[in-house]
Amino acid sequence: MTDAASLEFTPRDMRRMGEAVMGRVVDHLATIGEQPVRGDMDAADLCRAMREPAPELGSTLEPLLDSLFEEWIPRSFNTASPGYLAFVPGGGVFPGALADLIASGVNRYTGVWPTAPALVQLEANVLEWLREWMQLPPSTRGLFTTGGSMANFAAIVCARERQLGTELRRGAMYLSTETHHSVGKSAKLAGILPDRVRTIAVDGAFRMRIDLLEEAIASDRAAGLVPFLVVSSAGTTNTGAVDPLREIAALCRREGLWHHIDGAYGASFHLCPELRPLLAGLPEADSLTLDPHKGLFIPYGTGAVLVRDGEALRAAHAQTASYMPESRDAEFYDPHQYGPDLSRGFPGLRVWLAFKLYGAARYRAALAEKRTLALDAARRIAALPHVVMDAPPQLSLFAFHLEWPGATPAQQDAATRELLERVTRRGKVFITGCHAGGRFLARVCVLSFRTRKAQMDTCVEHIAEEASAICS
Repeated sequence: MTDAASLEFTPRDMRRMGEAVMGRVVDHLATIGEQPVRGDMDAADLCRAMREPAPELGSTLEPLLDSLFEEWIPRSFNTASPGYLAFVPGGGVFPGALADLIASGVNRYTGVWPTAPALVQLEANVLEWLREWMQLPPSTRGLFTTGGSMANFAAIVCARERQLGTELRRGAMYLSTETHHSVGKSAKLAGILPDRVRTIAVDGAFRMRIDLLEEAIASDRAAGLVPFLVVSSAGTTNTGAVDPLREIAALCRREGLWHHIDGAYGASFHLCPELRPLLAGLPEADSLTLDPHKGLFIPYGTGAVLVRDGEALRAAHAQTASYMPESRDAEFYDPHQYGPDLSRGFPGLRVWLAFKLYGAARYRAALAEKRTLALDAARRIAALPHVVMDAPPQLSLFAFHLEWPGATPAQQDAATRELLERVTRRGKVFITGCHAGGRFLARVCVLSFRTRKAQMDTCVEHIAEEASAICS
């Protein structure tokens, strides 16, 4: 007789369900390159039909897997595809999926060190690896977050606490016109309202202009405000631009400002010693955002922030209560003292398991390959008729537009948009665009671990054919 109050499955049932799920996932990944790189996104009717009340009685697993893998997952961007060159690709290495199964299966609480000390130490180890790869000092402490947005938020809170104290309304912060929109949102959430956020213009390479930054800081000081934070970019989302990090760091030291680098996209390239000159000045940051779910190919939901003065990160977040397990040994990392979450997942396990299975050398080779592929593709695309390369790759992202004699800017923008749609509609590669430098640009971002030379050859071929058809 069924026990209506029990939520347990038998070991046999759990194995059967686990094998069913794993079989679907493996079959999906085995054919990922053959699947459309962008699903049918005309899904409004589907979404309306999906609305339903909560089920009163349970279902078997197979019909649910059928709906997921045959109806719903295909109606989405195929971000795991080797041809996904849109936005900033994620990829999602398989060890990350295994780590999530382990983390959810054992369901250990990792918010406080005494509750799972060995597991928290694994996460601390990974944060220390990131610190070393970014060449930040041993005083650095960090935190895994859900992504770059929350990492930027944590860094802005640190800067606000350290630089302003209670004088929030006097504080002024600075970013460029190309800075990711999450920075402005994070500033607002941190109490720095839009009228205290200064947007600095960029140069021809889409990098923050130092001269205008200096002028803005001086102007705010003269007005009685307190300049306290500059947010620079180590690889912008639009064009992949790397701001002059070293010069900004020197200016911030001279003026007494906190320097935060948003490296959600680009900081991971610092793992490769030969590519570090492209990110010169990154180790001088007061805080740094990086997204393992981008440049380290980990599944989505894995961001990180590193803060040079780890005590600033702890001071901004540390709290306790009488019911909390006490951490008596200050030697060990305690996650809840460095971030806003008490109950949290175990994102560090994803990165730890991936690096333990692959090794850092294999990761460095994969990252270096992505830059090489981008350089080669950009060179070939720039040589095509009617293509103007607006932003050659500083890392692994480049942007361009279509142009022909007599065309107006509006016609060029429309043609570039049409190029994106035509290329993507062919189903092998997915590219997206952006507004930068006063025009609409097509952009290609090479960052998925599955993207290899064959996909980039296809990308160049399809762009060449469709650009010729449009401009003729």
